[in-house]
Amino acid sequence: MKELWVEKYRPKTLKEYVVRDEAQRQQIQSWITDKAIPHLLLSGAPGVGKTTLARLLARETDFHFEQISAIFSGVAELRKTFDAAKLRRKAGQGTLLFVDEIHRFNKAQQDSFLPLMEDGTILLVGATTENPSFEINSAVLSRAQVLTLNRLSEDDLRALLARAERELARDLALPEETQAALIAMADGDGRAMLNLIEQVAAWPDHAGVSAATLSVRLQRRAAQYDKSGDCHYNLISALHKSIRGSDPDAALYWFSRMLEGGEDPRFLARRLTRMAVEDIALADPQAQQVCLAAWQSYERLGSPEGELALANAVIYLALAPKSNAAYVAYKAARKLAAQTGSLAPPKHILNAPTKLMKEQGYGAGYAYDHDAEDGFSGQNYFPDTITRPSFYEPVERGFERDLGKRVAYFAKLRRDRNRDE
Repeated sequence: MKELWVEKYRPKTLKEYVVRDEAQRQQIQSWITDKAIPHLLLSGAPGVGKTTLARLLARETDFHFEQISAIFSGVAELRKTFDAAKLRRKAGQGTLLFVDEIHRFNKAQQDSFLPLMEDGTILLVGATTENPSFEINSAVLSRAQVLTLNRLSEDDLRALLARAERELARDLALPEETQAALIAMADGDGRAMLNLIEQVAAWPDHAGVSAATLSVRLQRRAAQYDKSGDCHYNLISALHKSIRGSDPDAALYWFSRMLEGGEDPRFLARRLTRMAVEDIALADPQAQQVCLAAWQSYERLGSPEGELALANAVIYLALAPKSNAAYVAYKAARKLAAQTGSLAPPKHILNAPTKLMKEQGYGAGYAYDHDAEDGFSGQNYFPDTITRPSFYEPVERGFERDLGKRVAYFAKLRRDRNRDE
């Protein structure tokens, strides 16, 4: 059987292994030198070298390398793996158990590793494309060290191309723009880069092939994006913070990245509306309407025309005045409401539809605001036992400047009314 390029050109030593963080490299080297490798959780995107690192650690420490995938392995496979590791331990050999996509195991399956981790039967090295703090049981997480591997840089991918050419003992003679296109298609994924090089090397006319021809022959590789995973939340966070930071160009970029990755535009429409409510709010009340109109336009136009309506909303939100004053006021009010339980409203603002309720003082002393001077009575509407709080503090931006004047106006009238009583 023909050996896969990914296996053929997998780094055989730590020196060949791509580690962008020098401190990280030194840490890995110290584990190997001291023969003291901890249980590890390797986090990172596909193709950054999680499997390769696990293999290198096993090779450098004479551990037996055992690999399983949480996607394909069940209870029976785990039991067989554990039994084999116990036999090796009795024979004096350790087992480095590499678990790919470890986050896909359920809690019980993850917990099954614990006794073998603690008694030294296995050295667990788990790989995940997700954030371990969200996906891995706390018991496993507390016994392992998390190592986050970064996506490969353009220089790293260029080095992979050079290594492949050395192994082939020939120069692929790709023009600079073609190399750049190849690197862009790999999108930081070393495995993808090697697979792409393998395809190009097999072409009889690969020398001098143009970037345009490369794109046609290889087709465009979709950017790394998992609509239910860590990347999804990272990108929506980037979009949200770019809008909050009033950067329409960055906001459009992250919006486009999500669309290119296959995100549902309806999800984006919903999140944009949330941003309008949370980060702009009353500084520009029109922002929410712009988002709802863009959402409705998408529903009527569909793709691809409807995405332009959402793009318009992205730009509008980014350039709108920002305020979270309403959001802060709402959270403060919810907190006080939770703390004060079931306190009744003051009796003067309660309705009294029955004679008994009137005799009990319901509605007594209520001041009808429309009959008061300035249409404002200044009465207290909080429970009698609560000292009046101040939740809403408008900012000096956008429409909230005017709202701030109104808040100050009514506060002055309230002080004046209470002073006169």
